[in-house]
Amino acid sequence: ELQMQSINWSTEYLPGHTDNFVSNEVIADGITLDAVWANLVDTAKWTTYYDNAANIVLDDQTSSKLKFAEHFRFDTFGFPIDAQVMELVEPTDGKTARLAWHGWQNGDADTQFDVYHAFLIEKLADGRIRLLTQESQIGKPAQDLAAQTPNPMLNGHQSWLDGLVRAAKK
Repeated sequence: ELQMQSINWSTEYLPGHTDNFVSNEVIADGITLDAVWANLVDTAKWTTYYDNAANIVLDDQTSSKLKFAEHFRFDTFGFPIDAQVMELVEPTDGKTARLAWHGWQNGDADTQFDVYHAFLIEKLADGRIRLLTQESQIGKPAQDLAAQTPNPMLNGHQSWLDGLVRAAKK
C-alpha cells in the first residue's frame, strides 16, 4: 500500500486550532486522476456537478481554469467568497495533484470569515484514486457552522467529491 499524502497547512489554519474544520474523502475506481483534475481545476465545470457553487468569476477571464496565485470569487454556503489560489500542483509525472485556496468574506467581528480549502488527488494501488478535501475556517460564521449537526460543510464537501467522481466517470 502506498503512503497516503496529506494537506499542506500553514500554521494559521492548522486543524485543531481553528473555529471549524471538516475533512471529506472518497476512494474510487473506474476514474483517472487526469479526469478528476480536469473537472476540479476548470471552474466552468463546477456547476455541472456541484450545486453549491455559483457566480464564479476569475480575475483573468481568458480561461476558466484556475492558475497558481489566481484571484477569483464565488458564492457558496450562502457566502460571497473572495479567494486566491495558494497551491496548484498538476498531476504530471505521477505527482499527487493539489489545489488549495485561501477564501474570505470581509466584515466586522460577526461576519469576517477566513478559510483555507484544499484538495488532494492521488493514485493508490489497484487503479484506485483517492480524493481528499479539507477546509479549516476562522471567524464567527465558522463557529456557527461548527455548532450545527451535521456540519453543513461536511455534507456540502461530500457532495462536491461525489460530484467530482460522477463527472470523472462520464
